[in-house]
Parts: sequence; structure tokens; C-alpha cells
Amino acid sequence: MVQDLAQVEGHLTYTQDQARQYCEQLAKSHYENFTVGSLFIPKNLRRHMYNIYAYCRFSDDLGDELGSKEESLHQLNAWEKELEACYRGKATHPIFIALSETILEFDIPKEPFLRLITAFKQDQLKTRYQTFQEVLGYCENSANPVGHLVLYLFGYRDAHRQALSDFTCTALQLANFWQDVKRDYKISRIYIPLEDMERFGVLETDFERSHATFAIKQLLKFQVERTKGLFEQGYPLVREVKGLLKIDLRAFTEGGLAVLKGIEKLDYDVLVERPVVSRFDKFKILAFSLGRMLVNR
Repeated sequence: MVQDLAQVEGHLTYTQDQARQYCEQLAKSHYENFTVGSLFIPKNLRRHMYNIYAYCRFSDDLGDELGSKEESLHQLNAWEKELEACYRGKATHPIFIALSETILEFDIPKEPFLRLITAFKQDQLKTRYQTFQEVLGYCENSANPVGHLVLYLFGYRDAHRQALSDFTCTALQLANFWQDVKRDYKISRIYIPLEDMERFGVLETDFERSHATFAIKQLLKFQVERTKGLFEQGYPLVREVKGLLKIDLRAFTEGGLAVLKGIEKLDYDVLVERPVVSRFDKFKILAFSLGRMLVNR
């Protein structure tokens, strides 16, 4: 559970080492979400990845874990002020103390961090999306900045690679949406475009069922197929980076595709069960990704 910002920073002064440890512990406490692409991160980049992950995780929790839209917006506004202070060299929160080192070393602009906060604020204000383009617009802030941050760490700053990364990150976000239809509906959020629901004859109240109707299954099949197409568009990025990042990119893509395959195995009935990628499957994905790298060297 995320802590109130004042609880974290009000009475403590963090050294750089303590701030790094704070970020590492936060990252490892969510390790199931951090393993698919993290085992092959070069040692010199690992603490920077922890710092970025901690920022993303804490920001996300401010949007989802406080139980009140008003409180989430209040805390996200305070978090944005902390980010601004970080870029002025006035960081006080442990995540920003650690992150400031990463920002300086890799010359990371403020924009991707701000865009993530924008997405989490949007979740408090907008719970329905009329068109697929609106959903993609949300992904531009909620998912795509993460890919840009990873590319900065590995020394890639060009728009071409960032665009390819956007396809993959958007696809990962969409796979998560289709995986979590029931969970999101319980907190009054629907990320499936309303125009698609109307096209397939699905009502919002249909998501209250214990099993998916035929219409819901057809709707999810349509979403899964379009998401596969985005993964295909992003996959060429693997050929345009060097070293261990190739493994990470393959692993993230295969992990997202595994979620889609899990939905297919359930015959698209995501109301009866949430499809997940098992730990064993994650390690198979890593082994496959490593093998592909070694074969193609």
C-alpha cells in the first residue's frame, strides 16, 4: 500500500544510499511484475532501473490504492510538485533523491515522468472511452513513456526507436486491459471502446455476469487480434538495439503475447477467470529470448 507523501518525507532526511535502498526494496517487493525483463539488465544499470520502476510503481499506487478519487488527485498533484522540485535540484522524497542521480547521468527529460502522472490523473476523471483512438491516447501517457525511459538508460534517444517502442508498450497496456476487464469494471472503469461494445451488442451490465456471453467473447477476440498487430509492429525494435536489451524486449513482447494466448485458452471468457502468466512460463520466455539472442549473434 502506498504511503501518504507526508508520511514518507515529513520527518526523515534520506542519504543517497538510503534513497537507492528505498527504491530497490520497493521494486523487489513487486518482483512478480519486475522479473520478465529484468534478470538480464546490466549490473551498472540495475539501480537506475530500480529508481525508474519505483517512480512508476509509486505513481501508479497513488492513482489506484488510496480508495478516493479526490485523495488520489490531491496526492498526484503533490507528487507532480515533487517531480518539479527534483528537476530544480531540490528533491526530498527518497524516490526523487535516487531518481535525480539517474536523470542527471542519462540526461532524461521531464516529459515522460509527467506523462505518467497525467495518465494516473486521467484515471480519476475518465472511466469510459468512446473510441479506440481515445484508448490509444491514454496509452500514450500510461505506457509509452516507460519504454522511452528504458531506451534512455540504454543510450537510445531517437524518435524512430521510440516509435517502435510505443507499439510494444501500447500493446502491453492493452493486453493488461483485456486481462483485467472484470477487475477494472469492479472499480467502475471500462477501457474497451464503447463503439466496439455497441458494434458487438455488449452492454456494460453484461460485465456483471459470472460468465462471458457469446457477444463478449467476440468482442474480446477482436481486441486480442488488434493487439497482436501492435506487437508485430513493435517487434522490429529488437533488431535495432544491441546487447542484453534484445533479451528484455523479446521477453516483454513474448510475455504480452502469453497473456493474449491465456485469454484465447479461456475462450475469451475473462469474467470466469483472470488469465495469468505463470512463473514457469515467465522463465520459459526468458530462456527462449536468450536462446534467440545467442542463435542470432
